[in-house]
Amino acid sequence: MRFEISKVLDAIEGRVTTDPSLARAVVDLAEVIRWQDLDGGRPASLLRLGMVIDALSREMGEDSVPVYAIVHRALLSDADLTSNERMVVRRWADDGLVEVLDHPGDRVLEVADLLGLPVLSRVRFDGLQGRYPWLGQAGRVLAPVPGAGGPVLIAHVGGGQSPASGGRSAVGAKLLARQWRCPEPGCALFGGGGGGGAFADLARVDRAPAAQPPPSLRNGVPTCPRHGVRLGDAGPRPRTEVLAVRIGGLVRRRFVLTETQAVLVGRAPDPADGIVLGQWLNDEARRWISRSHVRFELRVGEVIVTDTSTNGSGVRPGGSMAESDRIALAPQQSRVLAEGDIVELYPGVQVGRADELPSDAKFSPTSVMAEAPTMAMRLPRP
Repeated sequence: MRFEISKVLDAIEGRVTTDPSLARAVVDLAEVIRWQDLDGGRPASLLRLGMVIDALSREMGEDSVPVYAIVHRALLSDADLTSNERMVVRRWADDGLVEVLDHPGDRVLEVADLLGLPVLSRVRFDGLQGRYPWLGQAGRVLAPVPGAGGPVLIAHVGGGQSPASGGRSAVGAKLLARQWRCPEPGCALFGGGGGGGAFADLARVDRAPAAQPPPSLRNGVPTCPRHGVRLGDAGPRPRTEVLAVRIGGLVRRRFVLTETQAVLVGRAPDPADGIVLGQWLNDEARRWISRSHVRFELRVGEVIVTDTSTNGSGVRPGGSMAESDRIALAPQQSRVLAEGDIVELYPGVQVGRADELPSDAKFSPTSVMAEAPTMAMRLPRP
């Protein structure tokens, strides 16, 4: 069972990020792990984060929905977590996948405000509406509560409970237009990679400026939320474009394209610089789609796709699914993607700009908890 729990924690790890382009909601991990009514289990469990992420995926109708987690430093030594769970959280901290703070305060609300993200919390945040007026908007604060098939998200206020994105605030957009550097050596958030902690040798994140989280603002000064020191302005942040993979009508994965590195998409490209589709493909699609089927590049703000396959691809201009509108893309041929264009590797296997490629599937996303042993969690009966 220990091995199975490790597998599900690895799966959850793939759904935590401090990348402002990928995060879809903000959570306070110290709060989430103690929602004992979600599974009737231990006083604290890191598996509950996976259950909440599943609830968010179901609401958004997408696979692989990442959350931005704020972590109180005390959690790294919390005796209610298992030693393996504490080790995992420390590794996330060293990799810069989560924010670890000595005094989180209302950092959850600050990140949600700067990035325009919903907050997953049972706290009502009474008295803070003056500073964050959006707290009164439906869908901006969602409480995960027990449901028949796992947690569901209930809006604190108003009608409708789907997660609502308000768009980055003007201050957030200004902060995210710049690169920032922390003067503290080995800063996992505003440095060059692993944070130099106990698991620094295992750090896998080579943090690019484009993936930096939003700085904290203290008296209007951009500050490192972890170290509390003023950040240095290192110049403009590189341009980015967020693309999404849709298979069978369901958005399976989002990824960030930068001007410094191309991204390969196919059946089984090198995961280090590619998006692997094989696990979502049927046998026929797996035979058609090459290991590295298409390459995406960002040049001077334009998204360029190049077919690197043996069977070719297609472009759906403006997202049109009419067969007469489809433009064939031969092997080694490139094309600039116009607004609304969708690249089709195989019928039903598509890549496009994330904000132009919504899910329209009628089935549920894959659960991040699929590897969780049944003995580790007991879902409440309906």
